[in-house]
Amino acid sequence: MTDDKPTRRDLMKPVQLLGLAFGAALFAGIVTLVSMGFFQQRSPEQAPAALQLALIVAGITFIVVLVMVALMLLAVDPAQIKKQIDRPVLLPDEKAAGADPDAAASGDPKD
Repeated sequence: MTDDKPTRRDLMKPVQLLGLAFGAALFAGIVTLVSMGFFQQRSPEQAPAALQLALIVAGITFIVVLVMVALMLLAVDPAQIKKQIDRPVLLPDEKAAGADPDAAASGDPKD
């Protein structure tokens, strides 16, 4: 029998994670180049400065996206992916709150 529970690696493969970060970095670098006028006729001193800044922005974007997506991926429990939820997610659990959900929502325990 095959266990159909997804693993963390199945949720997002490392190549997909790197590809997403690279795509965001490429986009940020191109936007920086366009906004600094790299593709326009400027003086020769401005082109290397724009290219250097675009590479810095692309590198920072790559690292930030890579770390943020990896941290968000750690917050997901792979066992809960295929589990069907039949109640509101943000409300407290009825079993833990007792029989009166209004008392649990207001924070006032009834004696």
